[in-house]
Amino acid sequence: MSDKGLSVVIPVKGRVEAMRRLLASLRESAAACAEPVEILVVDDSGPPDTRAHTASCATYDAHYLRGPRHVGAKRNAGVRAAAHDLVLFIDSDCLATPQLLQRHAKTLRDAGDDVGAVAGPTFVQGVDNAMFRIMARSRLLNSAFEWPAQASRVGWATTSNLAVRRSAFEAVGGFAERPLTVVGGEDVDLGLRLTAAGHAIVCDPEAVVVHDKSSIESLGTVCRRLVTYGRSGQWLLDVHPDRGRPKLNRVSALSATAVAGAATAPVTAGAGLLLLPAVAAVLLAVDAKERLGTDAPTPAAIAESIACAGLDWCFDLGEFVAAWQLGRPDRLFSGFGWTDEGFVWDREPANRYGG
Repeated sequence: MSDKGLSVVIPVKGRVEAMRRLLASLRESAAACAEPVEILVVDDSGPPDTRAHTASCATYDAHYLRGPRHVGAKRNAGVRAAAHDLVLFIDSDCLATPQLLQRHAKTLRDAGDDVGAVAGPTFVQGVDNAMFRIMARSRLLNSAFEWPAQASRVGWATTSNLAVRRSAFEAVGGFAERPLTVVGGEDVDLGLRLTAAGHAIVCDPEAVVVHDKSSIESLGTVCRRLVTYGRSGQWLLDVHPDRGRPKLNRVSALSATAVAGAATAPVTAGAGLLLLPAVAAVLLAVDAKERLGTDAPTPAAIAESIACAGLDWCFDLGEFVAAWQLGRPDRLFSGFGWTDEGFVWDREPANRYGG
């Protein structure tokens, strides 16, 4: 039997300074929480960072655990070692706000027995650079972080800010430990299994986590995140095949166009080779117009929308690569239904994943 209280589980590798800041913020938040709080750090860093994390845990009265490589497996290890009946998952590149722990504990205690988890929004710190302005137009990069500020219920939520009843978590078997990617998709899978088992995920828009700006500062970081999200979507189709839906995957379309153009080039005096740039230009224009939305079509806004559309194709690239990796070329034009069920959008217009 778990003791009444809140256990905070944090998976980490590296990110020594970010973890110190997170632990400090959690200690401040714990001081405002009416329930007992413990913090568990599950780490698989190399020796220098391990020593640094151990020292940070000693400074901020957190439990240090060695863990496996996959993030879902790390979180499961943290829950197994936890003492309390409520568990909060937060990421190592985030900061807790002062009322975060109290909000989660109170919302879960006050909720009905059908509520298995509470999701709070995660807001990325603003940074005044071109990449932030460009990707602010994306429907894919950070939109899921903000859904708990837009919905009263969600079918799944990111584990940058998710509190669960331990009993519900254990009843559905915890996180998948061997997804396709080291991180990505295990939070979606957990949420879908919770809701399918009758454990609703409600939202508290005041239980706020702040995400470090490093997640959106560079081109490489943005591209890697989007490719990972796309790859995780194909893994999720393996474990939740009922959520598949037809999708115009841009990378698949351009690959097919390139093949068709090359095949017809000998009989079209090379004109077939123009198919690829023509189709790419049309797709990019359509996607850029969507990301421009109702903004005035200034040169800067148009340029940002084009750049965002092109970078969002990294998500499609991840889906394309994973379809082949999983031996499922039949899914080159299929996508995962991220928000098909379980979402109640009633606070403001939702910025959802989409084709």
